[in-house]
Amino acid sequence: MMTEGFTIRNTTAADWPEVRELRLEMLRDTPLGFGETFDAALAHDEAEWAMRGARGTNEHSIVVVAITPSGRWVGTMGGYIPDEATGPLLVGVYVAPDFRGGVAGVTDALLSRIEDWARTESGGLTLHVHEHNDRARAAYERRGFAATGVTEPYVLDPTTRELEMVKQLPTP
Repeated sequence: MMTEGFTIRNTTAADWPEVRELRLEMLRDTPLGFGETFDAALAHDEAEWAMRGARGTNEHSIVVVAITPSGRWVGTMGGYIPDEATGPLLVGVYVAPDFRGGVAGVTDALLSRIEDWARTESGGLTLHVHEHNDRARAAYERRGFAATGVTEPYVLDPTTRELEMVKQLPTP
Protein backbone atom coordinates (compact mmCIF):
# COMPACT_ATOMS: atom_id res chain seq x y z
CA MET A 1 0.00 0.00 0.00
CA MET A 2 1.56 3.29 -1.08
CA THR A 3 0.30 6.48 0.46
CA GLU A 4 1.71 9.96 0.08
CA GLY A 5 5.25 9.90 1.40
CA PHE A 6 5.37 6.35 2.75
CA THR A 7 4.59 2.71 2.07
CA ILE A 8 2.71 0.39 4.43
CA ARG A 9 3.70 -3.28 4.46
CA ASN A 10 3.83 -6.32 6.73
CA THR A 11 7.09 -7.12 8.49
CA THR A 12 9.07 -10.34 7.92
CA ALA A 13 11.77 -12.20 9.82
CA ALA A 14 14.37 -10.71 7.47
CA ASP A 15 13.43 -7.24 8.74
CA TRP A 16 14.87 -7.99 12.17
CA PRO A 17 17.50 -5.17 12.16
CA GLU A 18 14.86 -2.54 11.35
CA VAL A 19 12.36 -4.10 13.77
CA ARG A 20 15.01 -3.84 16.49
CA GLU A 21 15.94 -0.24 15.72
CA LEU A 22 12.34 0.93 15.59
CA ARG A 23 11.51 -0.86 18.85
CA LEU A 24 14.45 0.80 20.60
CA GLU A 25 13.32 4.18 19.23
CA MET A 26 9.81 3.49 20.53
CA LEU A 27 11.08 2.68 24.00
CA ARG A 28 13.28 5.78 24.14
CA ASP A 29 10.40 8.02 22.99
CA THR A 30 7.55 6.63 25.11
CA PRO A 31 8.89 4.35 27.87
CA LEU A 32 5.48 3.85 29.51
CA GLY A 33 3.79 3.01 26.21
CA PHE A 34 5.04 -0.56 26.01
CA GLY A 35 5.37 -3.48 28.41
CA GLU A 36 9.12 -3.70 28.00
CA THR A 37 12.07 -1.65 29.17
CA PHE A 38 14.75 -0.29 26.87
CA ASP A 39 17.42 -2.39 28.63
CA ALA A 40 15.37 -5.58 28.28
CA ALA A 41 14.88 -4.94 24.56
CA LEU A 42 18.56 -4.15 24.10
CA ALA A 43 19.45 -7.58 25.53
CA HIS A 44 17.44 -9.56 22.94
CA ASP A 45 19.37 -11.63 20.41
CA GLU A 46 18.90 -11.79 16.65
CA ALA A 47 16.57 -14.80 16.91
CA GLU A 48 14.17 -12.83 19.14
CA TRP A 49 14.12 -9.90 16.72
CA ALA A 50 13.59 -12.22 13.74
CA MET A 51 10.66 -13.84 15.56
CA ARG A 52 9.17 -10.40 16.20
CA GLY A 53 9.57 -9.48 12.53
CA ALA A 54 7.90 -12.74 11.47
CA ARG A 55 4.75 -11.73 13.37
CA GLY A 56 3.84 -9.72 10.29
CA THR A 57 3.28 -12.95 8.37
CA ASN A 58 1.95 -15.31 11.09
CA GLU A 59 -1.57 -16.66 11.05
CA HIS A 60 -3.93 -14.73 13.36
CA SER A 61 -1.44 -11.90 13.90
CA ILE A 62 -0.13 -8.91 11.99
CA VAL A 63 2.63 -6.31 12.23
CA VAL A 64 2.72 -3.48 9.73
CA VAL A 65 5.24 -0.74 9.25
CA ALA A 66 5.32 2.64 7.48
CA ILE A 67 8.48 3.24 5.45
CA THR A 68 9.49 6.45 3.68
CA PRO A 69 10.93 6.38 0.14
CA SER A 70 14.40 6.86 1.70
CA GLY A 71 13.92 3.62 3.69
CA ARG A 72 13.29 5.17 7.11
CA TRP A 73 10.83 3.22 9.27
CA VAL A 74 8.48 5.85 10.74
CA GLY A 75 5.68 3.86 12.33
CA THR A 76 4.38 0.46 13.28
CA MET A 77 1.34 -1.30 14.70
CA GLY A 78 0.59 -4.90 15.45
CA GLY A 79 -2.28 -7.12 16.37
CA TYR A 80 -2.86 -10.62 17.62
CA ILE A 81 -5.53 -12.78 19.22
CA PRO A 82 -4.63 -13.37 22.90
CA ASP A 83 -7.82 -15.39 23.46
CA GLU A 84 -11.24 -15.90 21.93
CA ALA A 85 -13.01 -13.64 24.43
CA THR A 86 -10.71 -10.66 23.78
CA GLY A 87 -10.50 -11.08 20.03
CA PRO A 88 -8.10 -8.88 18.04
CA LEU A 89 -5.79 -6.84 20.28
CA LEU A 90 -3.95 -3.78 18.95
CA VAL A 91 -0.35 -3.63 20.23
CA GLY A 92 3.00 -1.99 19.58
CA VAL A 93 1.61 1.31 18.29
CA TYR A 94 4.26 3.86 17.44
CA VAL A 95 4.68 6.75 15.02
CA ALA A 96 7.89 8.81 14.94
CA PRO A 97 7.35 12.32 16.34
CA ASP A 98 7.92 14.06 13.01
CA PHE A 99 5.24 11.87 11.35
CA ARG A 100 2.52 12.24 13.98
CA GLY A 101 -0.72 14.07 13.35
CA GLY A 102 -3.50 13.87 10.85
CA VAL A 103 -1.65 15.72 8.11
CA ALA A 104 1.07 13.06 7.83
CA GLY A 105 -1.51 10.25 7.71
CA VAL A 106 0.79 7.54 9.08
CA THR A 107 -1.35 6.64 12.09
CA ASP A 108 -4.52 6.39 10.03
CA ALA A 109 -2.86 4.34 7.28
CA LEU A 110 -1.39 1.87 9.79
CA LEU A 111 -4.64 1.62 11.73
CA SER A 112 -6.61 1.04 8.54
CA ARG A 113 -4.47 -2.02 7.77
CA ILE A 114 -4.87 -3.34 11.32
CA GLU A 115 -8.63 -2.81 11.19
CA ASP A 116 -8.84 -4.65 7.85
CA TRP A 117 -7.03 -7.59 9.47
CA ALA A 118 -9.19 -7.42 12.63
CA ARG A 119 -12.37 -7.60 10.53
CA THR A 120 -11.23 -11.02 9.29
CA GLU A 121 -11.02 -12.19 12.91
CA SER A 122 -13.91 -10.40 14.66
CA GLY A 123 -16.17 -7.37 14.65
CA GLY A 124 -14.06 -5.30 17.03
CA LEU A 125 -10.57 -4.22 18.02
CA THR A 126 -9.36 -3.90 21.63
CA LEU A 127 -6.31 -2.09 23.01
CA HIS A 128 -4.74 -1.22 26.35
CA VAL A 129 -3.25 2.21 26.96
CA HIS A 130 -1.39 3.50 30.02
CA GLU A 131 -3.51 5.79 32.16
CA HIS A 132 -0.86 8.53 31.94
CA ASN A 133 -0.42 8.34 28.15
CA ASP A 134 -2.89 11.15 27.45
CA ARG A 135 -1.62 11.77 23.90
CA ALA A 136 -2.27 8.15 22.88
CA ARG A 137 -5.66 8.01 24.60
CA ALA A 138 -6.78 11.14 22.77
CA ALA A 139 -5.56 9.75 19.44
CA TYR A 140 -7.49 6.52 19.99
CA GLU A 141 -10.65 8.41 20.97
CA ARG A 142 -10.42 10.52 17.79
CA ARG A 143 -10.31 7.26 15.83
CA GLY A 144 -13.44 5.78 17.40
CA PHE A 145 -12.13 3.83 20.39
CA ALA A 146 -14.03 4.12 23.67
CA ALA A 147 -12.95 3.21 27.19
CA THR A 148 -14.75 0.15 28.55
CA GLY A 149 -14.09 0.87 32.23
CA VAL A 150 -11.92 -2.25 32.48
CA THR A 151 -8.41 -1.67 33.81
CA GLU A 152 -5.44 -3.84 34.66
CA PRO A 153 -2.13 -3.21 36.41
CA TYR A 154 0.64 -1.97 34.11
CA VAL A 155 3.19 -4.78 33.86
CA LEU A 156 6.23 -2.55 34.55
CA ASP A 157 4.61 -0.61 37.42
CA PRO A 158 1.59 -2.30 39.03
CA THR A 159 0.81 0.88 40.98
CA THR A 160 -0.42 2.35 37.68
CA ARG A 161 -3.13 1.06 35.35
CA GLU A 162 -3.73 0.29 31.73
CA LEU A 163 -7.13 1.22 30.40
CA GLU A 164 -9.01 -1.01 27.98
CA MET A 165 -10.49 0.65 24.90
CA VAL A 166 -12.60 -0.97 22.17
CA LYS A 167 -13.69 -0.01 18.70
CA GLN A 168 -16.50 -1.78 16.88
CA LEU A 169 -15.58 -2.36 13.25
CA PRO A 170 -18.37 -2.12 10.74
CA THR A 171 -18.08 -4.38 7.75
CA PRO A 172 -17.10 -2.51 4.60
